[in-house]
Amino acid sequence: MAQSSVNTAPTGRLEATTVAAVNALPRLSPEMDSEIVTIARGIAMDAPLKAKSGHQGTAMALAPLAHVLYSRIMQHAPQDPMWRNRDRFILSAGHASILQYAMLFLNGYGLELSDLQSFRQFDSLTPGHPEAGHTAGVEVTTGPLGQGFANAVGIAIAERNLRARFGSELMDHHTFVIAGDGCLMEGVSHEAASLAGHLGLDRLICVYDDNKITIDGSTALTCSDDVVARFTSYGWNVVQLGEIGEDLDALEIALNKAKQHRGSPTLCILQTHIGFPSPDFTDSHEAHGNPFLAEHVERTKAVLNIPNEPFWAPTKTVAASREYARGRCAQLVATYKATKTNSDFEACWNPQKSAKWNARMPTFEPDSKLATRQAMPLAISASLSDLPGLMLGSADLTGNTGVKIGAFDAQSAPNPQGQQIYFGIREHAMAAAMVGMALHGGIQPVGGTFFVFADYMRPSIRLAALSHAKVIFVFSHDSVGVGEDGPTHQPVEHLASLRIIPDLHVVRPADSNETVKAWCDAVDHDGPTALILSRQSLPITTDGSAIATGAGVVRRSAEEVQIVLVGTGSEVSLCIQAAVQLEQSGIASQVVSMPSWDRFEIMSNEYKSTIFPRGIPVLSVEAGSTFGWSKYADQSIGIDRFGASAPGNVVMQKLGISVEHVVDCALELIASDKQD
Repeated sequence: MAQSSVNTAPTGRLEATTVAAVNALPRLSPEMDSEIVTIARGIAMDAPLKAKSGHQGTAMALAPLAHVLYSRIMQHAPQDPMWRNRDRFILSAGHASILQYAMLFLNGYGLELSDLQSFRQFDSLTPGHPEAGHTAGVEVTTGPLGQGFANAVGIAIAERNLRARFGSELMDHHTFVIAGDGCLMEGVSHEAASLAGHLGLDRLICVYDDNKITIDGSTALTCSDDVVARFTSYGWNVVQLGEIGEDLDALEIALNKAKQHRGSPTLCILQTHIGFPSPDFTDSHEAHGNPFLAEHVERTKAVLNIPNEPFWAPTKTVAASREYARGRCAQLVATYKATKTNSDFEACWNPQKSAKWNARMPTFEPDSKLATRQAMPLAISASLSDLPGLMLGSADLTGNTGVKIGAFDAQSAPNPQGQQIYFGIREHAMAAAMVGMALHGGIQPVGGTFFVFADYMRPSIRLAALSHAKVIFVFSHDSVGVGEDGPTHQPVEHLASLRIIPDLHVVRPADSNETVKAWCDAVDHDGPTALILSRQSLPITTDGSAIATGAGVVRRSAEEVQIVLVGTGSEVSLCIQAAVQLEQSGIASQVVSMPSWDRFEIMSNEYKSTIFPRGIPVLSVEAGSTFGWSKYADQSIGIDRFGASAPGNVVMQKLGISVEHVVDCALELIASDKQD
């Protein structure tokens, strides 16, 4: 890995020869540049004022930087926002969303003044924080500070891997991030920056907006980090830009130098003045989260020498800006689209559905026994030739969680084509980076850790669901069956907590056959999936078909059913054992495997009635919180307390996850149902 360096850029205009070379490139006139920046600053005040909500200070200060990025630095195509080889722009400081919306408006991405006037309103294209898939030109969903920074690390990994494997003709772009003090304070940024430096992601460029202001006040209240030393220790190239925030040429030169740097990611530290050029709130924390009043906006517009009218944006200037943006990279886009591609590269972006290849998937006979985490790599390995976009990894638990694939080399700085990622003990960064990889496109990220550590990943899991990022989260060691490690490592409430996240597909397979089907299902699913796998070996009890419908009957008595036993994961086999004992007592039952609540919910009422027949009592069995089971079950066996340190089978037995307890509860439920 190349050694990091600390550079200091001049604080004034750069030497004339360098500026002349920069000015030789296609560009807008200085007068047009100035007016576009001024329009953006006006919008940054007007939109929060109209909404009575928003953050104008950072957007005002960074308007020149944003304009330089969009007009001089980034390769992008407003006429084709999803062009594969575009540079990615991530506003990690997502509270400054109005800055990005102003740039998208001025560059012709489809936003109009009416959209800016609807800032932060219901169903508008300009929500309070940028949302991927909602507004053209927004790459990732940002807002929770630090997440965008970590997403960018994943995007840079995806770009480099595809470039290493398929060539720079097909993939060759940079990832630009704007991060603030809040982003760098959040713990996820530490993990992500460390990983990025270790991997030497030299197409990743972060501009740190060093304005020394947070909502509470000066950063001196809370933080005395040496950012230069910190990022240098991570292996980054650190460039101190000083106060060049108003100098477009100086910004351009600095960013182009960052693009040319090789061997490590670059952090450009830009000292700015939040709220500039407000005569009332420049350098004040009040410029951060409190919209200016009308008189403050009026005084600032006087400084800017523009009319005091809302959303001032001269039509000719906007039209010229858009025409320039559309034309600037047009030839680059056309050349790229004419470039010969190959089937594997196309399959990375548009993988075939599993129906085309699932015949090659392994099946397991009833007399076999395997932990579902051990079945997972067998399923993945059987699909490798059909899924060239796969990248798999884990947070230091690669072999334990079922995501280690022998056919893959390790991803590293000297081996960027590697598809096995060792994330290290960095669950926060792993999850956020996978979201970035998925939203970049061309990569199917799969990441594993112990289920209990989903707590560390929850913000990223939630954002994956919010942005419909196709990430496969693999969680093993799924219950108190973990055993001796005790309650700190035994998930109890975690399954319920994931099930309540909208648009997250959650699957807890009962055995290896369901695990194989769950893998195919996750690959086909258009959004994030959480696969919940066992540490302990489980008998084969199903044919896997319940995965497609969310729930399926795996055993039915020949006689008229008196009770339904429903379980997930390891508890399905326990329900089957209990059903056998009940039959010996003359009680007919139906056993249901219910691996996915969310999938079951979209089934027809007719199908649901075959799973839970009307008038038949239902007993659920799951080694976790009973929260939510009342929707399906009349009575629930679960664990509504923390676990204990002991062998897994002992903990299960002591906490009521046993055949005997299921039988007793079933008999009681049947008796009480008859009395009713």
